[in-house]
Amino acid sequence: MRVEGIGSASSLPAASTTPSRSASSPLTGWDRTRWASLADDLLTAVRPYASPDHARIELPGPAGGYGRDVDGLEGFARTFLLAGFRMAGERGADPRGDAQWYAEGLAAGTDPHAPGRWPRLSEHAQAKVEAASLALVLDLTRPWLWDGLAPLVQEQLVDYLAVAVGDDTYPRINWVWFRLVVQTFLRSVGAPHSLTEMQEDLATHDGFVREDGWLADGDQRSFDHYSGWALHLYPTLWARMRGAEDLAAPRRERDVQLLDRYLRDALALVGADGSPLLQGRSLTYRFAAAAPFWVGAMAQVPSSSLGELRRAASGVLSHFVEHGAPDHRGLLTQGWHHEWPAISQTYTGPGSPYWASKGLLGLALPADHPAWTAVEEPLPVERGDQLRAVRAPGWIVSGTRADGVVRVVNHGTDHAQEGDVVGDAPLYARLGYSTATSPLTDPASKASPSDQGAVLVDHAGRATHRAGWRALGARIDTTEGQVPVGVAASTAQARWLAPGPEPRDHGSGLDGTFTEAGTLTTVSLVRGPWEVRLCRVDQLAAGLDPEALRLRLSGWPTVPGDGLHSAVLPLLGAARAGSVHRAEASMLGPAAEVPWVETAVRPGTWVAALVTLERPRPAPGPTRVPRPTATLELTAADRTAAVHWPDGERTRTALP
Repeated sequence: MRVEGIGSASSLPAASTTPSRSASSPLTGWDRTRWASLADDLLTAVRPYASPDHARIELPGPAGGYGRDVDGLEGFARTFLLAGFRMAGERGADPRGDAQWYAEGLAAGTDPHAPGRWPRLSEHAQAKVEAASLALVLDLTRPWLWDGLAPLVQEQLVDYLAVAVGDDTYPRINWVWFRLVVQTFLRSVGAPHSLTEMQEDLATHDGFVREDGWLADGDQRSFDHYSGWALHLYPTLWARMRGAEDLAAPRRERDVQLLDRYLRDALALVGADGSPLLQGRSLTYRFAAAAPFWVGAMAQVPSSSLGELRRAASGVLSHFVEHGAPDHRGLLTQGWHHEWPAISQTYTGPGSPYWASKGLLGLALPADHPAWTAVEEPLPVERGDQLRAVRAPGWIVSGTRADGVVRVVNHGTDHAQEGDVVGDAPLYARLGYSTATSPLTDPASKASPSDQGAVLVDHAGRATHRAGWRALGARIDTTEGQVPVGVAASTAQARWLAPGPEPRDHGSGLDGTFTEAGTLTTVSLVRGPWEVRLCRVDQLAAGLDPEALRLRLSGWPTVPGDGLHSAVLPLLGAARAGSVHRAEASMLGPAAEVPWVETAVRPGTWVAALVTLERPRPAPGPTRVPRPTATLELTAADRTAAVHWPDGERTRTALP
């Protein structure tokens, strides 16, 4: 194989020109030198698992749901992203020889006669995802990699990628960007492409736009990290590709405006310890959650400073490094902090976690870029308590400076559409998510929701599902003279589920046989670490005896030793308290506990509880967690809630 001119560009100024920790990174200590060192360690650690021709990187662990051929392609393509960022940020300097190493893999992987060739885009859908990473990096590193490839290898790559042209099987979700990025690269090298399809994909993406710059991943209420690490990532990177200039120019301003507005919410969703929100699918991508902050720096968004954006990105990265990812071998395994195979979904394999490479996108910016020379600035939750309504996903976000925890009360996101009859997806349909707790995802919790719920429980202890609910909105009540209160609500057709065969898991809830239980309306009033949760059984399904049922309000799941205090305190109606214990259900620890209260079922009557999650400050003397107290009174025909909060504040809120 002939590879011409690889790695021949002159080098950047040495890394020592990066500002010192004290000058630029006083909050996290993660300056560019430290970022680059981690990236290089990640790239070095995977090389022993590469095939002799470098086409595949087959990492240890059970085969993914799509088989070893796809696993090897993912290992190559996703680490190729990281190698490309490093090469671009060093303006072609390549002391590790990554360009030559990956060029050999490109040649072998696209050789139709090679025994270890990659699955073609027509042979396996996952190859369409990985092809976008190949195209993106080939464009990003064009002077140092593509331009130096032998003509035969260039021809092979074009043949491999060109299968995307005319392929109408790409799902109309974030996958539209995979076809668009590939065709944009093909266009830039004079290869076959379809402008019509490229414009169709842009139009599909535009159909994902929701309030306040948020983007839904398709036509369902699917709001998660894909909004940031895919749907806001690709427009900015695509606009910088050589084949996108004329298409990107008329939409660049709007795309940046959407990103700018989204980031104002996204920054408020990072905990003071750097943890992203534990919500949504593909969490094994870990610090890919830092990608939108780097994209904001690249796009020069006006509303968030470079120091704040880098603080968020460095916080996310350092959070995982400090909690054991990568592991002692330098590898990213399937899991959140430590290895936890249960996090896997149908499409995840040993190489999948390396989409985390997106979180190191900042390394594509050179050391003298203002994103690296700006001084870190505190996150929103570090500056003060945060309370905001995020309308598109139907969230009330509450971050507390005292403990650095960010909580989301959810009444709008369920990975479904209104009226769908489907089980609750634990990563989407719970009433609450946070940066410090993990939803329970064991089989028992999937079949019978156990945490963050408002459910009917039958004599067998089965809890109802609520996905497909009708969202009643999320807002901040700023009634004159009182402190702000977050208000969100939803009405659900509750149903019990007898699960069918385990489906292919792409994030949705279980299917099976459903039994209608009735209609429940749930309202959340939120301040600080507290939620006053009101629930009313509007109507029971025909033939159900209310005396045989209980209404359960469940709280936040915690694991031993996490230092968190989770409690549910009844406020309206006689109630009994208890808790659920689950083993191997939380990605944060081997066991988890969820507090709950249960009341009798009285259709048409509100019940309520105070749901608390906080990390108490250490105090001298014996450890004691004070029990939060609150009172609730409903007035004006149950249309106004008067709350006396644990901190002494009093509020009056009109119920939705």
